[in-house]
Amino acid sequence: MDLPERDGDGYLTNMNLWTPEIGRAMAEADGFELDEVKWNHILQARAIYEDEQSVPPIRKFAKAINEDQKELFRIWMTGPMKPITKYGGLPKPTGCV
Repeated sequence: MDLPERDGDGYLTNMNLWTPEIGRAMAEADGFELDEVKWNHILQARAIYEDEQSVPPIRKFAKAINEDQKELFRIWMTGPMKPITKYGGLPKPTGCV
């Protein structure tokens, strides 16, 4: 699959081109494994973004999906919002990532 243009951090330069297939292909191209739990986090973040037109900070996201913040860090093995937003075709999170 040909991926749409991405910026230096791997985010889509045009988030309107995102599809679930592109999100998964981006992760695969980066060597990042997305299991169903991670994919569910991505879809939940997209739903929040559609409602609020902004990417929630990790604390608010964890609360919104009823997940412990430490557990999110364990699952993602990094600051969770960066890969969640990147592979979800969302804007880069601001503040702590």
